[in-house]
Amino acid sequence: MALSSDDEKTWKAFERKFRSELKQPDAARTLDLLAALSHQAHFSIGCYCADESRCHRSILRAELVARRAAIAER
Repeated sequence: MALSSDDEKTWKAFERKFRSELKQPDAARTLDLLAALSHQAHFSIGCYCADESRCHRSILRAELVARRAAIAER
């Protein structure tokens, strides 16, 4: 759905659904773990989307930042 988000309404709907999924206990624990590990190890999250602003990885980045993950500058 993210790749097919050609307009703001579709993107916002995707973002709401994805953030809701990330709040589920298993996903939230994984994000907390990644945020904690980011202070000890380097890792990358990537995909094939050309525009990060319309990509799930931008949402993941924001969620990790909210959890105080160590994020390298681009």
